[in-house]
Amino acid sequence: MKKALITGINGQDGSYLAEFLLGKGYQVCGTVRRSSTFNRGRLEGIYRNTFDHHVNLNLEYSDMNDSSSLIRVMDAVRPDEIYNLAAQSHVQVSFDTPEYTANVDALGTLRMIEAMRILGLDKTARFYQASTSELFGKVSEVPQNENTPFHPCSPYGVAKLYAYWITKNYREAYGLFGVNGILFNHESPRRGENFVSKKITQSLARIKLGLQDKFKLGNLEAKRDWGYAKEYVESMWLMLQQDKPDDFVVATGETHTVREFVEEACRNLDIPLIWEGQEAEKRGIDQRTGKVILEVDKHYFRPAEVDILQGDSSKARRVLGWQPKVTFKELVKLMVDFDLRKAKNESREILID
Repeated sequence: MKKALITGINGQDGSYLAEFLLGKGYQVCGTVRRSSTFNRGRLEGIYRNTFDHHVNLNLEYSDMNDSSSLIRVMDAVRPDEIYNLAAQSHVQVSFDTPEYTANVDALGTLRMIEAMRILGLDKTARFYQASTSELFGKVSEVPQNENTPFHPCSPYGVAKLYAYWITKNYREAYGLFGVNGILFNHESPRRGENFVSKKITQSLARIKLGLQDKFKLGNLEAKRDWGYAKEYVESMWLMLQQDKPDDFVVATGETHTVREFVEEACRNLDIPLIWEGQEAEKRGIDQRTGKVILEVDKHYFRPAEVDILQGDSSKARRVLGWQPKVTFKELVKLMVDFDLRKAKNESREILID
């Protein structure tokens, strides 16, 4: 039975990856941080509590800022595969907490692979580093592939670029089987509530049921390459099954604006949306009621905007045999349906109270 260690198992990608690996017969260990709340919601299908969880899954307390905890867990598990998904992964928040972001995303990765080297795992285990399309930032070409120059435009992107290069450096210096998965935007019903895709579907579902009046967004014309997270975790596993370590872009190759995401979500909810105003004054109005349900707020604009991210995943499709299946419209519907069910449950609870 193969053993895998997943940092950030509580996150969107970590939870999907854990389910995927368990389905392949792996023994999975996930690291979690100490919290005053039992934040295991995304793991509900495989981990309810200490006494009720999948027989091949266990969780260990650790922190990307604490080398000793990383060494302790790695030494105890002695994994065959390590997936480093833990990160402060919100771009806007990285501008507010740049030092913390660098400590977790950049130095945290260094702590991980140095721990592997100290324990001799660099010779026996394979390491996956979760990279990001934010490495490209102010893009020099469209679409972006593995050879496109990097120009990150946020503390998050810069920290992830360090993690990318330190993984590559240990690969070349010590022979580490380390790979970088440069994953473009990938969403799902499990996406965090402060990410734009989730904010859109959750807010509109609540507005549809009268639980919320309106919400605010930043740059509506930013173009992103949006895929389905549940499909993207398979590419992580495939990268570690290759004969030689390498880096791969994972993307759909299509772009859609934030505005298009809003419009598609409204179509799924039968909200007749019309737009008024220009740029920072733009407002989204429910034509049926005449109410403003969406406003643009400059507070949500980035200090350094990234206008377009579009991935060329030709290499991943050719070498890994991976390709996306869920379309943009299907992805939005998945998220809207989930958030509408959640909002209906919230509405029932309010009525009971």
